[in-house]
Amino acid sequence: MDWDLIAGQQLLKDQLRKSIQNQRISHAQLFLGKEGYGTLPLALAYAGEILEQEKPAAAQRVSHLNHVDLHFSFPVFTANRSSLSQQFFYQFREMILANPYSSFDDWSSFLESENKQLFISADEVEEQNKKFALKSFEGGSKILIIWRADKLNVPASNKLLKFLEEPPEKTVILLTAENADDLLPTILSRTQLVQVPRLSDTELGDYLSKNFKMTEDRQKSVIHKSQGNLNTALKLMQQEGSTEFEELFVQWVRDAFQVKKRPEFLKNIILWARSIAGWNREKQKNFLEYCAEMFRMAMIQNYGAQELVHKKIESGSFNWDSFSKFIHGANIESIITEINEADYHLQRNANPRIVWTDLGIKLSRYIHKTA
Repeated sequence: MDWDLIAGQQLLKDQLRKSIQNQRISHAQLFLGKEGYGTLPLALAYAGEILEQEKPAAAQRVSHLNHVDLHFSFPVFTANRSSLSQQFFYQFREMILANPYSSFDDWSSFLESENKQLFISADEVEEQNKKFALKSFEGGSKILIIWRADKLNVPASNKLLKFLEEPPEKTVILLTAENADDLLPTILSRTQLVQVPRLSDTELGDYLSKNFKMTEDRQKSVIHKSQGNLNTALKLMQQEGSTEFEELFVQWVRDAFQVKKRPEFLKNIILWARSIAGWNREKQKNFLEYCAEMFRMAMIQNYGAQELVHKKIESGSFNWDSFSKFIHGANIESIITEINEADYHLQRNANPRIVWTDLGIKLSRYIHKTA
């Protein structure tokens, strides 16, 4: 990973590079922060710089995730009685090369493992112990990146602790995690903390301007909703470039209006729910976020603050102004609460058909509520 390809975080970049130049490389470091802030890209760039100092040709191999002395551990589910991450490395490599800011939910969706628990096992740590007991292939450092170390189970955490206490010579262990509370305090005490903050709006704006063509209003909207998370920003860019969410939202609203007088439209809502339930969990979550945003924009439109409406539906025969009159203070809280509840249940592996059908029907009740 080239330092220049990482969004923002210039202060951290300078500090990390300086530690290498001054040969003050801690053998165990924890990059703490959300994936969308750049924890893994920073760890990859750091590993690449260390290996490049030893052999100039190493950086390119690190950028392709195929350097023989760079190893990875990451959460997986048990398959064929094995919980070793190596069996899923090609999938992990594909995802990270496409987007190094990918999240844990992205990985779960990529593996289509919504109903399976992903974790880092004791067997995985033991396997890495065996690898690092051997000399490096190129005679220099050996580096282990543990992505989402907060997914270590208890036995794995205990084994990792021993690894951190007595690491082999010329070993560097880089952990990334979103939440320090999910790591053993003893692991935290044996790692040097690299706190990765959220990206500033300016940093996010600079990255988007450099990599995407968009209007100023659209960029402001994406930055506002991303809250310093580049992964979220990239997903919003995809959503706004697609009409699928818009079409399904319009279908939902229209059927919800009709159900009160014509119960046969209930069948349409059930079919609507069934089609969405077939998506992976991450896409379902993105659609929920889209729906919540559209309802909020409609309420703002209804109360006359049009300068704050940064997004609306204007395609086809959908009448945005008429729709917005039905979204107000008497029903917006209930609608958003139901969307949040649906998100909560989907994250906990509830039956998606039931969740979406329930949500679809409830809208027909709230949307007719008078202001």
